[in-house]
Amino acid sequence: MMRNFLRFCLSCLLAAAVTGCALVPPEPVVTGPLTAPPPAMQAPAPVANGAIYQPTAYGNYPLFEDRRPRNVGDIVTVIIQERTNAAKNVATSSNRTGSANLGLDVVPAFFPPGLGPQQGFEMGGGNAAEGTGSSRADNTFSGTLTTTVIGILPNGNLQIAGEKQIAINRGSEHIRFSGVVDPRSVTGSNTVSSTQVADARIEFRSKGRMDEVQTMGWLQRFFLNISPF
Repeated sequence: MMRNFLRFCLSCLLAAAVTGCALVPPEPVVTGPLTAPPPAMQAPAPVANGAIYQPTAYGNYPLFEDRRPRNVGDIVTVIIQERTNAAKNVATSSNRTGSANLGLDVVPAFFPPGLGPQQGFEMGGGNAAEGTGSSRADNTFSGTLTTTVIGILPNGNLQIAGEKQIAINRGSEHIRFSGVVDPRSVTGSNTVSSTQVADARIEFRSKGRMDEVQTMGWLQRFFLNISPF
């Protein structure tokens, strides 16, 4: 009875381990925070100077100052326009031949009688190798994602990051973006092209039925790992 119970517990643990390995999540591309932490709210001290725009008040800008982002928490809209084309063709061909001839015109007397002038040796060989290969990749990604400034570098460049999640019925998708942008590249409408973002990391993943269909089963992965072929 005790042995059967131990077998049952071992089977349950094995099934739980196998179930946990059923779907291996892909490694994320965008790491780190995806939004700026909210700062501590502090009431600005009133200044009795009679001015309408107070620089210490949140959301108040000088009269002749544009709305480009320059502080942590400001919003930057990234226009994703990524397109990569790569092609590579390789062709290799090699040919090599060799031959050797040995003829005996005069045979010394101390050689065996069967070795006469009519005897000779001839060798020849050759090898050839030829190989071809080609690869091509075309990727296009376009869209719009609004990010926030999560940090400011000492030279004034802005670290931006953002995420957008969309859930439709039983499936969900998320887009994540992070990078470093020069404030001078930001337009007056707070937009910047993704081609002008340094260290750009773009991640577009989905979760649902379509994602499960593209995932290899755990048993197939198990035999693929231990297979020597």
